[in-house]
Amino acid sequence: MHASPFGDWDGSAAQARGLQSRLAAQVELEDRLPARVRWIAGFDVGFEEAGAVTRAAAVLLDAQSLQPIETHVARVPTRMPYVPGLLSFRELPALLDALARLSQPPDLVFVDGQGIAHPRRLGIAAHFGVTTGLPSIGVAKKRLAGQFEPPGDAPGDRSPLRDRGAHIGWALRSRARCNPLIVSPGHRVSIDGALDWTLRCLRGYRLPEPTRLADRLASRRGTIEVAPALF
Repeated sequence: MHASPFGDWDGSAAQARGLQSRLAAQVELEDRLPARVRWIAGFDVGFEEAGAVTRAAAVLLDAQSLQPIETHVARVPTRMPYVPGLLSFRELPALLDALARLSQPPDLVFVDGQGIAHPRRLGIAAHFGVTTGLPSIGVAKKRLAGQFEPPGDAPGDRSPLRDRGAHIGWALRSRARCNPLIVSPGHRVSIDGALDWTLRCLRGYRLPEPTRLADRLASRRGTIEVAPALF
């Protein structure tokens, strides 16, 4: 079960920003993962029917092998246009639907998008984490808030992302000759923990495996072979 993601939101952008600021105060930036992380889930969102349908993909992986165990796609009507900084109000309902389809609750969640690396410190991964109570990490392809020095060219090189004097994430070179990813904690994961887990989940591609596979499903670029798992 999870709480309502939007409370008594009236649908306006102004109230959405105020709700973000209030929910950001609930974000926990300490590692509160199980002693043994067994299941990791990746989430991403795409759109169908010229944007009228929001398509959320969820992939459950074995944390040790990163082998996908389950995949699900949830489709819900799109109820809000894209507004910069308010992505979760557009995409979170579909993501929560996809989460509910998993037969096993994940110990850690990766979301394609920002965690606290957001102007009000509540990107979609942070909103997802606060709503569900699940430890979450945001891995975004572009910067939304803060500044960073370009990291080195080697995979694994990183530099801190800072905004108004606060360390809010990392610019991570995940693959040579690729633009850096923006990695930040969403909820119940530390700044360093978000980086560590992202590095653990890299397998030679630009994106870590959980969001790489979810991105493939969300964008309809093919199917994913899954391995049987004994829960």
